[in-house]
Amino acid sequence: MSAHRPSSDVSGVREALAVLGVAADVDAPKLKAAFREAVKAARPDQAGGDAERFRRVIAAHRLIQAHQPGRAALAPPRIRPAPAPVLALSPMQALAGGKVEVRLGARTVRVTTPKGLRTGDHLRLRQGAADGADLYLAVLIRPEDGLSAMGDDLFMSWPVERRLMADGGRVEIETHMGTRSAWITADMAAPVRVRLKGLGLPARGSRAAGHLFVTLTPSSDTPSAAEDLLVRFTRVWTQDRLAA
Repeated sequence: MSAHRPSSDVSGVREALAVLGVAADVDAPKLKAAFREAVKAARPDQAGGDAERFRRVIAAHRLIQAHQPGRAALAPPRIRPAPAPVLALSPMQALAGGKVEVRLGARTVRVTTPKGLRTGDHLRLRQGAADGADLYLAVLIRPEDGLSAMGDDLFMSWPVERRLMADGGRVEIETHMGTRSAWITADMAAPVRVRLKGLGLPARGSRAAGHLFVTLTPSSDTPSAAEDLLVRFTRVWTQDRLAA
C-alpha cells in the first residue's frame, strides 16, 4: 500500500510551474512577480484563500528556484582588479622631476619622473608589471615642508609683521624660486592671500603653468630701522656716559 502524499506537496518542476502559472523559461523577475500574485490570492486570511493552496504555492516557488540554472547564489564571486600602485611625490619633486623609488610588492623600482606631474595623472612604466606588461602608476602629490599642491597650483603660508598687515606695503616672500615681492593694502580681510603668477607647477602637455598662492599669517612685530637704531643707542649710552 503506497504512502499518502499530502495535497500540499509538489511532485516536480512541471507541476510547480503550473501552480504558479509560468513557463519553463521564466526569468527571475517574472517568477518573483508570479509568486507574489499567487501567494496573495491563496492567503487563508483573505477572501477566497486556502491554507492548502497557500502551502502549495510556497512549495512550488522553492522547487523552481532550486532547479533554475545560473542562480545568483551559485555564481562565482567577482574578482575585483587590484588598485593601481601609487607614485607619491612631494611638491618639489613634482616641480623638478627626477628619480623616485617606488615599492611594487617585493620589488623596489627606480622611476624617472618628468617635471609638472599632477595628482590624478598616470605614469606608464614600460614592462613594469610582474608578467612583463606595462604598468600605470597613479600620481599623488602629498604636502611636504609647508608646500602643497592642488591641480596646477601650489599653496604655502608666510609670516608677516602685524604692523605691515595693518598698514599695508611691500611683502618679501621666500619661495622655491627665490625671494618674491608682493604688495598688500591696509587692513585686508582675513585670510590675506596673494598670488604669485607662474610659480605653480610647470606647464605640461595641455596644462598651463600654475600659480603660487601664499597665505599671509600675522607674526610678532620686529622693530623698524629707526627703532633698531634707538635700541642700539640706549644700550651703548648708559646713564654714566650721559652724565659725563
